[in-house]
Amino acid sequence: MENTMPTFSKQDSLKFFRTLNSRVNNYFKDNNISKTGNWKLHLKTIILFTVYLAPYFLIISLTNMPFWVFLSLSILIGVGMAGIGMNVMHDGNHGSFSNKNWVNKFMGGTIYILAGNVYNWQVQHNVLHHTYTNIHGHDEDLDAGRIIRFTKQAEWRSFHKFQHYYSFFLYGLLTFNWCLTTDFKQMGQYLKRKLSYGEPKSPKILWTTLVISKLIYFGVWIVIPMVLGISWWKVLIGFTAMHYTAGLILSIVFQLAHVVDETTNPVPNEVGEMENTWAIHQLYTTANFAPKNKIINWFTGGLNHQVEHHLYPHISHVHYSKIAEFVKQTAKECNLPYNEFKTMRSAVLAHYKHLRDLGQQPQVA
Repeated sequence: MENTMPTFSKQDSLKFFRTLNSRVNNYFKDNNISKTGNWKLHLKTIILFTVYLAPYFLIISLTNMPFWVFLSLSILIGVGMAGIGMNVMHDGNHGSFSNKNWVNKFMGGTIYILAGNVYNWQVQHNVLHHTYTNIHGHDEDLDAGRIIRFTKQAEWRSFHKFQHYYSFFLYGLLTFNWCLTTDFKQMGQYLKRKLSYGEPKSPKILWTTLVISKLIYFGVWIVIPMVLGISWWKVLIGFTAMHYTAGLILSIVFQLAHVVDETTNPVPNEVGEMENTWAIHQLYTTANFAPKNKIINWFTGGLNHQVEHHLYPHISHVHYSKIAEFVKQTAKECNLPYNEFKTMRSAVLAHYKHLRDLGQQPQVA
C-alpha cells in the first residue's frame, strides 16, 4: 500500500452533495426520525444472535447428534455470523446502530465473536475503504494478494486467466484469514503507519486485546467442544464449515458493490489529486444490487444499497431504501451515474464477467 494518500477535489460545480444533504436532512427532520437504528434493527439483532448462538449451544449440549445435523448447525452458525457482521457489527462500528456511543461500541465489539478485531476493521473499512474507495494501492478491499486481480493496475499473472473460476471458492476463506493471519499482519502495518479511527490507543493495549481475544475465540469454538466430548475431527470440520459459509457470504456481498464493470478505479494525477469530489467519487466507484428484494435487503444489512451507505455511513442501514430515492433523483439531475443491478443474479454475473476480463493478459485484452 502506498503511503501518500490522494486528495479529492473541492470543486462541486453541480452542487450534488449540497443538494442531496439538504433533501436527506429535511426528510429526517420533517418526519422526526432518528438517523440511527430503530426497533426493526433491534429485533433483527435478537434474531441474528439467536441464529448464531442457539446452534452452538445445541452442539455442545447434544454431543452425540448425527453428523449431518452437526454439519447443518455449523453452516447455520456461519449464516448467523455473516448476518451479525453485516447488520450489527457494521452499524455499530459506523456509529449508526444507536444514538448512544456505548451501545455502538458494544455492538461494534461483536466483531470479536466473529474472529475479527475492532481496531483493524475500523482502519481498513472506515478509513481506507470508505475514504479511498476503489483506488488501487489505498483501498485494501481490492488487495487479494497475488492470487486474484481486482483492478487493471494490479500486476497480471498467467494464472489470473482462470480467476473467474477459482475466485468464488477462495472467497470462503475470508474469515479464516481474519482469525489466523490477517489481524496480526494488519495491526503491525497500521501501527507502523500510525493509522487510527477515533481516539488512538496505545500499541500495548491493542496487541494485548488482539492476543487475548484470539485465545478466547479459539477456546470457545475449538477447546470447549472438544473438552465436552466432541471428536477433534468433527470440531475442525464444523469450524471450517462455519467460517467458509460466513466468508463466502461476506465476500460475495462486498465484491458485488465494487468489483464490476460498471464501477471505476480512478487514479490520482501526478500530484496525488483525484478528479472528483469525495461524494461524486462514491457514485463512480460503487454499485447497488437487488434493491427491491426484501430478503436480501434484510439479511445484508442494506449493503445491497452500497451507494447510499458510502454517501451516508453514519446513517443506519434501515433507512437506506428511503434515502435511495433522494440519491437517485439528485444523481439524475446532475447527470451523474447511479450504478444499480436490479437482481442479485445480474450482479453476480457482472462480477464473474469482470473477473474474467481482468484475468486476460493486458496486451491481449
